[in-house]
Amino acid sequence: MRGGTIQDIGAWISRRFQFPGALSSIHYTPAVLVRSLSFFFALLLVLTLVGPISASAGGVPPDAEGATLRLRYGLAFREGAQESGPAVTYGGMTPNDVALWAAVFGGSWVGAWASVQREGLSLSRETEFITSGGLLRASVGPAARVFLGPLRAELSAGYGFAQLPAFSGSGQVQLVPTARHAALVGARVLVPLPGQLRMEVRGEVPVALGSTSSGFAAGGALLLPVVRRDGWGGALVLDYQYVRDVLTTAEGLTSRQVISRAGVAFELSLGGRAARVQPKTGELFLSVVDADSGAALPEAQVVLAAGGVEQAPRVTGMDGRLPGVVLPPGEVLARVSVGGYLPSEERYTVTEGGREERVVRLVRVRPVPRVGSLLVTVVDARGGTPLPGAAVSVGEAEVLTDEAGQVRVEGLAPGPVAVKISAEGFRAIQEAVVVVAGAETGLPVSLVAKQQSALATLSGQVRSVRKGKPLRAWLSIPEAKLRRRTDVRGSFQVQLKQGRYRLVFSAPGHLSQTKVVTVQDGEQAIFNVDLFPKTR
Repeated sequence: MRGGTIQDIGAWISRRFQFPGALSSIHYTPAVLVRSLSFFFALLLVLTLVGPISASAGGVPPDAEGATLRLRYGLAFREGAQESGPAVTYGGMTPNDVALWAAVFGGSWVGAWASVQREGLSLSRETEFITSGGLLRASVGPAARVFLGPLRAELSAGYGFAQLPAFSGSGQVQLVPTARHAALVGARVLVPLPGQLRMEVRGEVPVALGSTSSGFAAGGALLLPVVRRDGWGGALVLDYQYVRDVLTTAEGLTSRQVISRAGVAFELSLGGRAARVQPKTGELFLSVVDADSGAALPEAQVVLAAGGVEQAPRVTGMDGRLPGVVLPPGEVLARVSVGGYLPSEERYTVTEGGREERVVRLVRVRPVPRVGSLLVTVVDARGGTPLPGAAVSVGEAEVLTDEAGQVRVEGLAPGPVAVKISAEGFRAIQEAVVVVAGAETGLPVSLVAKQQSALATLSGQVRSVRKGKPLRAWLSIPEAKLRRRTDVRGSFQVQLKQGRYRLVFSAPGHLSQTKVVTVQDGEQAIFNVDLFPKTR
């Protein structure tokens, strides 16, 4: 598109709406301002009534755009200065900003772009109006885009042509458009916002060809889609741009300008889909029940984590069910908890368009057991064969062994307990064993026939009278020339021949104690000894 063509468009709009003169050279008055605003909002109203308002939040999704054509027309408010030549400033409002932008992406990320923009301007010296006019900018080149979740980033490079204002050296303020040919490098980021809004952030750096140049352009825009019908749509645009240009041509002309430009415009777009593509999702349904009875557990708390993002807690209903939760495809971590039950952590896979129904079974918290059990196995010492019918006495309870020579005694208090075992034709014995809460303690016993000679067994536990704490004590039997130390639980066990013995018990910090015992062959005896601490 040539600059003259845009000038023709401006002239036609000026004649149609009775602006004083072509848009490229309007001297703005309050009446002109009113007519310009009227035209702008009339155009907005007509376009809004033509098609139903159906733009979705965030506008057309980036992946729906293969080819796009945008036409923007609006008002601009400028403030700036020409830093070379006469001391003139940019100011006021121009209602004739027109821009055409097109892009084609053959694949998902690579494509080409082109743009043409006509900028109106008004120059003043202090409060005196000098002149007005229009300058043309055009650019073309390849582009690449990247999708970062809901964001779209576009990187572009190519050729740029721009007319920049310069002034003749005749002493008079005469505008001389100067052409700049440049290689352009730019970027644009589109950010969807709540409430149907989109934000655009852009920047551009020119590298002039055949002349000396520096500068940059940066800006942003806020877009509100108001019209969408089939493949075209309309959006209200609030735009801001900061431009700095310094150019010295081969002919010696210099343009040095700084402009801040803010404006409002209406943008027509052609391309994309008529409606926002909904993200691909699946559904997850959970039922929380008791692992034993299968009864529903109401008011269970469920925390879901999908895509590495933990969602807000949800609560099951009175039927223990969590209604369908819409989630993106992939692995979902579910943490489920309710009072009186052990928490559960499960992983599920949600498929695109799928419906996952899962049951979470929670285990009730069991109280810590305060009793233990004892399993006694009685065998014949001669060959290790089981002895059924042997009598086992634990406290006041007496039970008989089964065919396997075993008997189990439940509900025993933790701590040491005396066990007596007897069987017909065998010598009776007595053992000491420690019962552990919540566990089963095994006690193997070998009975010796009465006609056999067997050593006597002495066993027991040494404790302190202070709180009944077990002691690592020494046991000395002078007659048997034997000296043994108890284990960490204070327990001991020795075997002796038939006879009379002195048992001497001692422990650090405690008074020694002596017991005199007489044992018979095969006898089993238990001695629990309590030592008194030494007084200071």
